[in-house]
Amino acid sequence: MAVTTSDRAVRQRVRSGVVCAVVSASSFAASGPLARGVLDAGWSSAAVVSVRVLVGAVALAPIAVRQLRGYWRMLRRNASLISAYGLIAVAGTQLAYFNAVARMNVGVALLIQFASPIAVVAWLWLRHRQRPGVATLVGGTIGLAGLVLVIDPHPGLATSWSGIAWALLSMAGGAAYFLLSARAGGTLPGTVPAAGGLLVGGLILLVAGAIGVVPLHATTGPVVFQNFTTSWWVPVLVLGTVTAALAYVSGIAATRLIGSRLASFTALLEVPAALAFIWVLLGEAPRVIQLLGGALILAGVVVVRRGENGDH
Repeated sequence: MAVTTSDRAVRQRVRSGVVCAVVSASSFAASGPLARGVLDAGWSSAAVVSVRVLVGAVALAPIAVRQLRGYWRMLRRNASLISAYGLIAVAGTQLAYFNAVARMNVGVALLIQFASPIAVVAWLWLRHRQRPGVATLVGGTIGLAGLVLVIDPHPGLATSWSGIAWALLSMAGGAAYFLLSARAGGTLPGTVPAAGGLLVGGLILLVAGAIGVVPLHATTGPVVFQNFTTSWWVPVLVLGTVTAALAYVSGIAATRLIGSRLASFTALLEVPAALAFIWVLLGEAPRVIQLLGGALILAGVVVVRRGENGDH
């Protein structure tokens, strides 16, 4: 009976973790199409990302403060974790991606960045001796093949080795996001590293813009989407509360529940989800090959989940 109860608890934990991972991936997926409208209104990429993560930090701050009331020592003990989260997983990943797309094809840059599950698997295998099972490797291969079809990186391959280097740094930052999210298990509420990391990352991006590392400018003009026009602050607010605050908190929760490996592969669902948001908000219908790629990503995630369940 004890074994049966334990198995049920594990299955419930995995199920809850996968739901959180899907919520996180879907929330992140909306950021691109929403940001596209804001960019077309005259904002720079760095300005959109900076405001997005800072609004997310402000949205989460009251919850984080309430959860930490009386436990401020916990915050001090995890200060290095929160700083690393903001520096590497938030600001570092974004800055590296900006520099990559400035030097190479956007599709190739995305393809390299979203290959972060490979880095997660390699790190857990080499550093922690967590060898992936056959199902995880097969599912990961299927998912990454679907990723290639969805992003469709041609025409135009990488134009410089420096672009590839920046894209690899962006991939490393993406892997760090999952690995750092799994840290501080049940001791630190998930909203705390999310709020602190977003605040640190946003401030770093603002500084980077101020010193000219990335262009930083914004406007207050209306933002136009496929079937409607809205004030600039509406998509900015959604970018901060949904695609930053909700996305990072649910991502941290997912990683703590199911581990970095399964969470990173489930996050690949962000790509086909983004296609759906692009279709609705921007009117750009996905091609058949992209739909096939999305189906492969979903199949790969299912196979990886089965493999991870077997590992438990």
